Amino acid sequence: MSGDELDLTGQEFYDEDDLEELDETADSGQLAAFDAEALGEDEEAELLAARRRAARGGIDDPHVAGGERLQKVLAHAGVASRRACEALIASGRVSVDGVTVTAPGVRVDPVAQEIRVDGARVLTDPDVITVMLHKPAGVVTTMEDPEGRPTVAELGARWVAEHAAELESPGSIRLVHVGRLDTETEGLLLLSNDGELAHRLTHPSYEIAKTYVAIVEGRVEHWVPRKLRRGIELDDGEARADRVTIKDSGPRGSIVEITLHSGRNRIVRRMLAAVDYPVTRLVRTRLGPLTLGSLSPGKMRRLTGDEVAALQNEVGL
Repeated sequence: MSGDELDLTGQEFYDEDDLEELDETADSGQLAAFDAEALGEDEEAELLAARRRAARGGIDDPHVAGGERLQKVLAHAGVASRRACEALIASGRVSVDGVTVTAPGVRVDPVAQEIRVDGARVLTDPDVITVMLHKPAGVVTTMEDPEGRPTVAELGARWVAEHAAELESPGSIRLVHVGRLDTETEGLLLLSNDGELAHRLTHPSYEIAKTYVAIVEGRVEHWVPRKLRRGIELDDGEARADRVTIKDSGPRGSIVEITLHSGRNRIVRRMLAAVDYPVTRLVRTRLGPLTLGSLSPGKMRRLTGDEVAALQNEVGL
């Protein structure tokens, strides 16, 4: 049969995204099932026409020509399987740049556009990173130090260098500390290039709970927790703890766990000093939903998707 006589009626063709979803050994039954879920020609033509109208102005449309399919982006971000993500889209639970998307086949730019599922932001850019650091004592919480002391910025740069193979553009990633810990204070500190998350975590209106374990001089009396919960007057105003627990107490020293929302400078040290219990060692063990766990001093790990989602929920993202 010559090229002019080729009859392509009834033939199915698959684009690159389709082929990614189909195993190369897919049988006729699997292909038929796939085709049954695909857009028909009339539906696709109508959808494309609507997008062309939107491109001429007047209607919000998050579709990006040449972008990636929305369900593929969601699946790669770890939201769910490709098919489950399609169901999320169809049920109206996904928005792109504030526009609810229900139609299949929408293509998006995962780096430039904001995608949400059930109102929660989905991190679709693989180079947006938040790392948990167990800050050691003696490391300064700054990006650079004129005295030449080790900084958390150096530790963040080391993490990026060690994980460069997992990142798309490691040379452009600069992790910044989220909040601060005193030079001699140890424990949980976040390093991130997620600007919106970092902003909310450090903004006074979004103060989240922080838990510290302090070793103090002397035996802590039974009245101390109640006094700290009721409030202590400091030079810059009253400070109040949410919860105080004496974990151990003896004549040579005591261990006190304290949880509070305030992010004021050296707040735990100043509160305990105000009740005559100077701190000899201080470790932050919890920040909102995150716990330090068994992470050793100087070690770092990237937050899991669930941990990032929990943090976002804590600050309304």
